[in-house]
Amino acid sequence: MEQRFMSSRTLVSAQDWQAAARSCAAGDKTLVALWGEIGFVHMALCAPDGSRTELISCACPDGTFPSVARIHTPADRLERAITDLCGLRPDAGHDARAWLDHGRWGVSHPLGARGPAAAQVFYEFLPVQGESLHQIPVGPVHAGIIEPGHFRFTAQGETVVRLEQRLGYVHKGIESLMAGADIARGAQIAARISGDSTVAYGWAFASAVEHALRLDVPPRARYLRALMAEMERVANHLGDIGAICNDGAFALMLAHCGVLRERVLRTAAACFGHRMMQGCIVPGGVATGLDAQGTAAIRGLVKEIGEAFPDLIDLYDNTASLQDRTVGTGALRPDLAARFGAGGVVGRASGRAVDVRRTPGYAPYESLKFEVPVRAEGDVNARVWVRILEVEQSLSLIGQILDALPAGKIRVDVPPVKKECEGFAVIEGFRGDVFVWLRIGADGTILRCHPRDPSWFQWPLLENVIKDNIVADFPLCNKSFNCSYSGHDL
Repeated sequence: MEQRFMSSRTLVSAQDWQAAARSCAAGDKTLVALWGEIGFVHMALCAPDGSRTELISCACPDGTFPSVARIHTPADRLERAITDLCGLRPDAGHDARAWLDHGRWGVSHPLGARGPAAAQVFYEFLPVQGESLHQIPVGPVHAGIIEPGHFRFTAQGETVVRLEQRLGYVHKGIESLMAGADIARGAQIAARISGDSTVAYGWAFASAVEHALRLDVPPRARYLRALMAEMERVANHLGDIGAICNDGAFALMLAHCGVLRERVLRTAAACFGHRMMQGCIVPGGVATGLDAQGTAAIRGLVKEIGEAFPDLIDLYDNTASLQDRTVGTGALRPDLAARFGAGGVVGRASGRAVDVRRTPGYAPYESLKFEVPVRAEGDVNARVWVRILEVEQSLSLIGQILDALPAGKIRVDVPPVKKECEGFAVIEGFRGDVFVWLRIGADGTILRCHPRDPSWFQWPLLENVIKDNIVADFPLCNKSFNCSYSGHDL
């Protein structure tokens, strides 16, 4: 098997469910995911270092479940989403407001006992009291070509007193689309959950299917998956570094990083048939191989970026006006990063040294050498530097993968499903850990699938880091997090 996971889900009592929540609040466990279906809620937990992921379930015979958010705040939005999608309600949650459901679906509780559409109601933002406060509404439609989300700032002069988000504008009904789909169709949907993470989602879905069916994939396919994942990571980190600098009024970095990112995307298209490598990872292996010409193209790409990138790093680090905007801005405390289980750049820039490629680990990364960059400052500058260091690590990994790429098949057939089964997987995307759990019916169709984007635990932290910063620093903080709207809204 590619990943070392517990193979079963445990049904627990309400008391044990609450005990698990207390373990999260105490820091003994990290909340990985929380979701529901008719009659049950499910929770995925892991050790603080990312190892030993386990799944537990709790029955909801009366349509309610013991609130995790009452004990462990990071579960709040997840519980609100469970209520919107499944109709299950926490017995004493923090917040009764709808989260994903804006009253425009035409139906209520699409994953539960469906009912008439919820009435559209005015969304009440949390009140703020104090002298000389004013509110600044931003979005959901933004000036740039970005996804929609609403940000309600309360400020005193230029200083932000509170930021409150409202998301859900790009809800696509991913989990409803998954239900009843065959495995091949499910893989197509998974690859489209969040376009910039199509490799990570494709890999997580495929691994979950393989875990459920006890299917092992060919070694060459494993290496090709890692190759695609590292190319995806490099492309996105380059784009983010340039965009952060652009929001600091330093467009030169955006231009240079944009050129390098475009080189990655064009090389991906030439080698794998798609700029974002969408649909290239499938259950059983990969859909597209790599020939000698493609190998040479990727080696040339690594050489080009390796030669150009050091000068860009120096440009960033030695531009005083840019450093003035990024150093000390939007600092995330390490204890909050740990409490919310923040993954990826957001967590590692605040001292949380968790990378699921390393722990629990999965093939082929146990055979490759790489470091997990960690900074302690937690500010915009730290998040830029973690990206810089990760680009360097990914370039090294790409070279190692090409050097060690084994021969052989790139795909095996998915066997016929003979009985109901389930599986899950966690894959390290460029934003952090992407989680996918699914249950497959005896007829081979998907009964239930839940994908969880790392942004679920990062969006709330963005509200925290902008506090006491000036309004003009929000674009820097926001871009340095670069949370996914689409991956979050489902």
